[in-house]
Amino acid sequence: MFTVAQTLRPEREWQAGKSGATSGQRGGCKKVALSAICGLVSALMVMLTPALLFAGAPLPVFVSIAPQKFFVQQIGGDRVAVQVMVPPGASPATYEPKPRQMAALSRAKVYFAVGVPFEHVWLNKIAAAGPGMTVVATDQGIEKRAMTSDHHHESTADHDEGLDPHIWLSPPLVKIQARTILAALQQADPPQAQIYQTNCDRFVSRLDALDTELRTALAGKQGRRFMVFHPSWGYFAQAYGLEQVPVEVEGKDPKPGQLAELIEAARRQGIGVIFVQPQFSSKSARLIASAIGGQVAVADPLAEDWEANLRRVAQQLKRAVR
Repeated sequence: MFTVAQTLRPEREWQAGKSGATSGQRGGCKKVALSAICGLVSALMVMLTPALLFAGAPLPVFVSIAPQKFFVQQIGGDRVAVQVMVPPGASPATYEPKPRQMAALSRAKVYFAVGVPFEHVWLNKIAAAGPGMTVVATDQGIEKRAMTSDHHHESTADHDEGLDPHIWLSPPLVKIQARTILAALQQADPPQAQIYQTNCDRFVSRLDALDTELRTALAGKQGRRFMVFHPSWGYFAQAYGLEQVPVEVEGKDPKPGQLAELIEAARRQGIGVIFVQPQFSSKSARLIASAIGGQVAVADPLAEDWEANLRRVAQQLKRAVR
């Protein structure tokens, strides 16, 4: 093997030992030297190209639900490529991952779980599908509330040990999740750790501003009740001093007697709006709204435009609760 230094010998050697060399011979030697340099540069490029390509490729990650995609993108920016397991319109209580999703997990570096019901059945299989993937529980460090049904009794259907999984609907709790997401991304992609930190700091500031905005919008509404079909908004209500009244009973539509109780409760409490979400039937909610002369409004807890969605819901509640 030769080096560039060995190839480019001093000119005086050519003059002393090769004084009779023709100009054609000297030109040939220069071509050899140039060829050696080009070969060395090409070899270096071959060695460096995989590293450069890897450094430029976004980190492939999975999340369970769409709001998490928003959180991860705020912290990861263009350094992450996020796929959502539960598609729009599907329920995270009963969803079954598709074969193509399970196959895609083999390429993922991180899976961000959040504690929704389908994970209790599928999370071990998800972990097995991605041997090089780290599963991160973003609900760690969060004290969960009971999944209660207010005027009925505790409803534990589809929820682990009767605890409410909807922790992504409270900005103060999302701040806790953001720190967990940050740590996981920094561990998975150390060279970009400072970028993730800067993005997370910016996101936390936005969360603080959003929290202040929502408190201002709902000022004077503390203690007021609002009616929802599925009790998804407990943490949101808790953060802003409200109380949700669920329509469903143990994950099911209410029976005629229970429906009558709900109608009476809505009249007594001055409730004029029943909130529904796309993942569940709105039949019972519409019956109640018709009986009380009220209306039905959509409040989707799984909307991907998370920040704008919370603002919309806050404005709906501001107009609805009296």
